[in-house]
Amino acid sequence: MNIEARKLSLVQEFLRVSDEEVIAKLEQVLRDERKKKLEKELSPMTMEEFYGMIDKSEDDIKAGRVSEARELLKKVDKWK
Repeated sequence: MNIEARKLSLVQEFLRVSDEEVIAKLEQVLRDERKKKLEKELSPMTMEEFYGMIDKSEDDIKAGRVSEARELLKKVDKWK
């Protein structure tokens, strides 16, 4: 079963729930999981990762793999 089918099945099951306590617990689980994911994504990088990003950026500049901000803004304007 793919993710879309699983989500649909979950929503259908959720709509059958009539116990407010169960709904509150499900809401709390969703909030907790969202918070865990956000905290994981926002964890600070190490100094080694930071310096690695700087080195890669400098290599990109030397190799000409850069874009001017004006050019990027023009591309973004075309998205609208």
